[in-house]
Amino acid sequence: MLIKEKPLRILAGCGFFIMLALLFIGGHQPASGHLFTPPWDKVAHFSFFATLTLLGAIAFIRLPLALLGIMVMALGGADEIHQLFVPGRHAGLDDWAADATGCVLALMVAFWLRKQLVLYYKQA
Repeated sequence: MLIKEKPLRILAGCGFFIMLALLFIGGHQPASGHLFTPPWDKVAHFSFFATLTLLGAIAFIRLPLALLGIMVMALGGADEIHQLFVPGRHAGLDDWAADATGCVLALMVAFWLRKQLVLYYKQA
C-alpha cells in the first residue's frame, strides 16, 4: 500500500481548502483578472474546478457526489458574483459554464475513482 486512506483524505482536504483560499483571496486581487488571455482563461476555469471536485471527492468520501457537484458549482457561482465587486475583474456566465463543465467531468472521474479506492483499501 502506497498511502493509507486517512492521510490521503487529509492531504486531499488540505489541497481542497488551499484551492478555496486561492480562489477567494487570490481572486480578490485586481491583477488576477489578467492572468490568462482568452480562450486560456476557460481552460484555467475548467482545470481549477475539475481539480477542486476531485480533491473534494477524495477528501469527503462519504459526501454524495451529486451534493459535492452542487457545492462546487455553487462555489463557481459565488466566485463569479465575488468578481462583480473586484475592480479590474468581470463576471460571466461563460466562466461559470467552464467551471461547471470541469466539475461535471471530474464527477464522472470521481465516480470511477471512488470505486477504485474502495477496492484498493479493501485489499490492503
